[in-house]
Amino acid sequence: MALTTQRSTIINVDAQGAPLRPAIVWLDQRRTAGVKPVKGLWGLLFALSGMSQTVAYLQAEAETNWLQRYQPEILQATHKILYLSGYLTHRFTGRFADSVGCQVGYMPFDYKALTWAKSWDWKWRAVPIDPRMLVELIPPAAQLGEITAGAAAATGIPKGLPLIAAAADKACEVIGSGALEPHIGCLSYGTTATINTTQKRYVEMIPLIPPYPAAVPGAYSLELQVYRGYWMVSWFKQEFAHEERRLAQSHGVEPETLFDHLVAEAEPGAKGLMLQPYWSPGLKVPGPEAKGAIIGFGDVHTRAYLYRAILEGLAYALREGMERTIRRSGTPITELRVSGGGSQSNAAMQLTADIFGLPTTRPHTYETSGLGAAMDAAVGLGLHPNFESAVREMSHQGDVFEPNPETRDLYDGLFHRVYKRMYKRLKPLYEEIKQITGYPGDGDDVTT
Repeated sequence: MALTTQRSTIINVDAQGAPLRPAIVWLDQRRTAGVKPVKGLWGLLFALSGMSQTVAYLQAEAETNWLQRYQPEILQATHKILYLSGYLTHRFTGRFADSVGCQVGYMPFDYKALTWAKSWDWKWRAVPIDPRMLVELIPPAAQLGEITAGAAAATGIPKGLPLIAAAADKACEVIGSGALEPHIGCLSYGTTATINTTQKRYVEMIPLIPPYPAAVPGAYSLELQVYRGYWMVSWFKQEFAHEERRLAQSHGVEPETLFDHLVAEAEPGAKGLMLQPYWSPGLKVPGPEAKGAIIGFGDVHTRAYLYRAILEGLAYALREGMERTIRRSGTPITELRVSGGGSQSNAAMQLTADIFGLPTTRPHTYETSGLGAAMDAAVGLGLHPNFESAVREMSHQGDVFEPNPETRDLYDGLFHRVYKRMYKRLKPLYEEIKQITGYPGDGDDVTT
């Protein structure tokens, strides 16, 4: 057995593993303004390298810094700080342990060495917690423990069954999609949309923003993300797809299955309707001032054009991420795999192939995260001798979407001459909007 979970969800527990407060989930936007900056030699180095603002952002995002300010009694009572994967591991095995592949968040983890940071590392100053609160880390495909009698009684899983370390959901999606080699890009069309590649070499896409642990021992998952990715389809459904929701209810289907007809009603390029999908701010790319933008409206544009512009805007943003990945890693990306709920749309798959100009494949299942975890289990139990064998035998590619040369040229023009210029030109206006309205705020008003 192996498990994969959402990333960056924090649970403080006592010595028996009981939660001391509700989990702080990955979508939580709380931030802690005014955290004391890292001082000493590290602080000087950050100042000289222009990284002080990045470190301050990471400090503000760290859940433990928020707890220290608003709920210090919880932190004082904490025996272990767990990610969701670590919490479930304890529930299943009784051990305070977790997979290296699940370490994604604001903890003193050394992403290059793939272990907890050394005592001299700056992360301990940025996120000052007791090292005894951290759990034992186990590499992917190694054994975390065995299912206890209590867990067996609660779940029906056989007592004594080995629990094999896997990785976080996105990392498992990557290998589950068959993207084991660095020339294969894996697009995840989920709530957060990402582009990932698997690398044996440590490469930071943005300085001080590390690659995450891969679901393969000793490897890294290079990732760039659009935080509000295919969540935007849900936003469109809620705000603009009332007719599709009504029809879906009467036919007993999900509304999203009816959206491809909207894409068909609007030609590629959406008659110049361009969408920048920054419905949530970022750190560097985009920055904390970022907002979403739609430009190019005319009287011909309908909600069908808006929906196409959403899908195209997400693909443009991920193509920009691909170009950064290629520049930073030095490895060309020659093919794409797409997983997640959005990959079920033929229209989304075709426009992805056209915008990237690459053959784009949909694996035989869009739930590739669970498949990737199964690969870790298979290798860990010796059912496959290595990950190359597991990926070859367990991941099967489905439909392949080839780029249409004519449409690809249209998208190339819009991408290079319009989309890539939008953020730089709009950034000063975003900063003015934030200064005038106070939105987006710093999230420091959440105290529960």
